[in-house]
Amino acid sequence: MNSPFPKSTSVPGQGHLVAKLLPEGISGLETFTYQYPLKLISPSRPSEDESVLVFLLSYGGGLVAGDKVNLKVDVRAKAKLTIVTQGHTKVFTSTSPDIVTQQDMHVHIASEGALCLLPDPVQPFAGSVYEQTQIFRLEEDASICLLDWVTRGRTARGENWSFVRWVGRNEIWTIPAAQEDGKTDSRERLLVRDAVILDSNRSHPELAKLRDSMHGVGIVGTLLLRGPLMKSLGDFFLAEFAALPRLGARDFRSDAAKQAAALAQATPREKWRAERLVMENNSKLLWSAANVRGCVVVKFGAPEVEDGRLWIGSMLQEEGSISHHFGDHALMCVR
Repeated sequence: MNSPFPKSTSVPGQGHLVAKLLPEGISGLETFTYQYPLKLISPSRPSEDESVLVFLLSYGGGLVAGDKVNLKVDVRAKAKLTIVTQGHTKVFTSTSPDIVTQQDMHVHIASEGALCLLPDPVQPFAGSVYEQTQIFRLEEDASICLLDWVTRGRTARGENWSFVRWVGRNEIWTIPAAQEDGKTDSRERLLVRDAVILDSNRSHPELAKLRDSMHGVGIVGTLLLRGPLMKSLGDFFLAEFAALPRLGARDFRSDAAKQAAALAQATPREKWRAERLVMENNSKLLWSAANVRGCVVVKFGAPEVEDGRLWIGSMLQEEGSISHHFGDHALMCVR
């Protein structure tokens, strides 16, 4: 018997977000759709917040082996969108290395639009197989702040980079703005392609397991910044990286009294930097920052997840651009 209802066009794991600028001058959602196992939530917010907030979730708190999520995001001109999570994105164990859990995101940001994507880190369980691709296409004067990070797994269960494979790829493209007739110039320019491949079957030949090649690091992350709203934040990371102590730059003959006197006369930023350097040294956190075709790329790693979270959160809060442009809720996953 033929069904009288039209055939469903929904696809499992697909979602679509469209953020636009409302007449009141704040951002809202024009399109908001999702299908299992993807789940999206947009809570009510104070009217003074210019950015619209969306939680990126999954049913059951994680992705089961073989799950496929494909999220499309469009940020209209002058709109602001913030995407966060409510906890680690857990990737459950796969019964076979051929069963891959996938999560893709394709984002278009129109002129003067902005996206802030600061989620919790991905937590792949032992035996899991995960591949993630995030592609961002930005028109002129569009801005993006993207954090992508992954942990060693469930340390309480003895996991230490015990998954089969974790692949993360991020691309930032610049594209011409749409013309009046709705057409776009096909010429796109790739600015950054950042790929991280952690494969238990492709570890260093002299190191038996993937965990050995990680040298005690428990979390690794990448922060990508691009656009006019992120200019100040990008310059901040570059300046702080340039200010890191270098070999031969420190006078170890200076006594404690001189160091204390210098710190007493320091500016608030210099005092904060001194405290941060102590924290980085104690937690054995390593990081770098570089400008790549107008994008600032920050890489960091730490033995403990909370040390990495504390560091990236303190950097973003100290500079202040994220809270100013997107509101304090944009930082909830890095506090």
